[in-house]
Amino acid sequence: MKEKRMHIKYRFGGRIYEDDLYQNEHYVIEEKADESGIKTVITPKEKLELISFSLSYNRKCVNEERFFSNGYQSWTTSAEYTADDKQKGLPAIVRLLPIGRKLATPAGDYNFTKYSSKRGNFHSFTYCYFRLEDDVELYGSLNESSGFTVFYVGMDEGSFVITKDVAGAEVPSGTSYELMNVVRIKGKYDEVFEEYFRRMGVPKPRIDHMAGYTSWYNYFQKIDEKIILRDLEGISKVSDSVNVFQVDDGYETFVGDWLDPSEKFPRGMKFIADSIHEKGFLAGIWLAPFNVQRVSRTANEHPDWLIKDAAGKPVLGCPGWGGAYTLDIYNEEVREHIRNFFNVILNEWGYDMVKLDFLYSQCMFPRNGLTRGKIMADAMEFLRECVGDKLLLGCGVPLGSAFGIVDACRISCDVALSFKDRFHNRINLTNEIPSAKNAMISTVFRRHLDGRAFCNDPDVFFVRDYNLRFTKEQKQLLAKINHLFGNVLFVSDDVGTFNEEQLKLLTDTFEKSNAMIISAERSDNNYFTVKYIENGERKTLNFSL
Repeated sequence: MKEKRMHIKYRFGGRIYEDDLYQNEHYVIEEKADESGIKTVITPKEKLELISFSLSYNRKCVNEERFFSNGYQSWTTSAEYTADDKQKGLPAIVRLLPIGRKLATPAGDYNFTKYSSKRGNFHSFTYCYFRLEDDVELYGSLNESSGFTVFYVGMDEGSFVITKDVAGAEVPSGTSYELMNVVRIKGKYDEVFEEYFRRMGVPKPRIDHMAGYTSWYNYFQKIDEKIILRDLEGISKVSDSVNVFQVDDGYETFVGDWLDPSEKFPRGMKFIADSIHEKGFLAGIWLAPFNVQRVSRTANEHPDWLIKDAAGKPVLGCPGWGGAYTLDIYNEEVREHIRNFFNVILNEWGYDMVKLDFLYSQCMFPRNGLTRGKIMADAMEFLRECVGDKLLLGCGVPLGSAFGIVDACRISCDVALSFKDRFHNRINLTNEIPSAKNAMISTVFRRHLDGRAFCNDPDVFFVRDYNLRFTKEQKQLLAKINHLFGNVLFVSDDVGTFNEEQLKLLTDTFEKSNAMIISAERSDNNYFTVKYIENGERKTLNFSL
């Protein structure tokens, strides 16, 4: 693999410049490169603002070689691809309609990366790999805090481009700024990932398994004290298999007003945590810590706390709940507000675990002279500070920013209540939209993160027979995939209604798997072959989506 060229784009003195030189009148770029990786640092002679940076290489792909694309954030579909596949961006109707862009783009990378309509063209965040049978060649960033690293490949053209999302970075005169720090590791599948996380210095996760309940995928926001206590009693039937019971979205008056008393929980959320503890489980609770509904008290009382666009208007960070804005963590009053509600929830109410959602909304665009990657890194470090030693389950977060910070992390989109994709899935409204099939694809192909970066959360599986459009076999398949490839194993079912057969499926899936995955192949978009060793026996799982 030979370097083709370097390209930098930046703004200086109100003008935009582009260059392929490692030194000019505005900067000096120093580079260390060999077969094991590349590190590139820029030192401006005078203050400048970075716009883009890339290194282009020639790399030929051979027949049958696969490329792994890691999606932008937790929900973004991630998979191995061949030269015959396509990586889909937004459909034309979404790109052309302002309302479509407004609703579809906040959670994705559509505004700052390039999606190609050509077969064999893909991009990947933070790390990627090429695989030919058992041989893997991994490229991975060691530093996402200076900006997200994005790898582009054209498998037919033999192009491989490593870019750094440095847009918005203001670099003072004489200050060194790391543009790129990427390692190249060759070996077998598990070997390269062990080495990658060793070089990053990411410690092994504090936990390796969670099993239990979350309320979302049965009731959504329609929960109350009666439902939660009933389902708590129900799952106590299998208490030996459970360690966490989590209350999801719906307990709060409005998103963002976390501490306001809710009529749906008349005895308060501390009472719920105490009730969970009485059953011997850890008490978990859901938060979107950066988001405030448009109609929330917080948004209306503190409009100065919100992230705003160039026109001074609050930015929609999430289309859910009728629309939600995003709090700016660089506002000290916001930081104190967030610290306070975490303190109450964790220390006064007594919750042991928080599921923190929609985290991407903090870094939708550069601001304050900082890149998206730097903003996300600051946000995650701040959340870890707020949570302290309690358990943190991340969701809706760019994964590289979560490495070494969270205890567990979602590695797929939400599952849907229907196994069959709806129309908006079939037209690929976004790569982040709920889909049982896409969730399973990402769960299979992001398996390498489990036990290395964090404990993998593949989202829930289902056992119940109501409020669901899954066949018995489809429920069993989802449970098996989650059990083999994940270690956060949750249901949203009222276990008190289960028969013996359902209880067995539940407890078998909750048990920590001892399976060793040998290989997981996708022969086309729908057919998978997984080979593994379980309880000392070689097994093969064939399934079609």
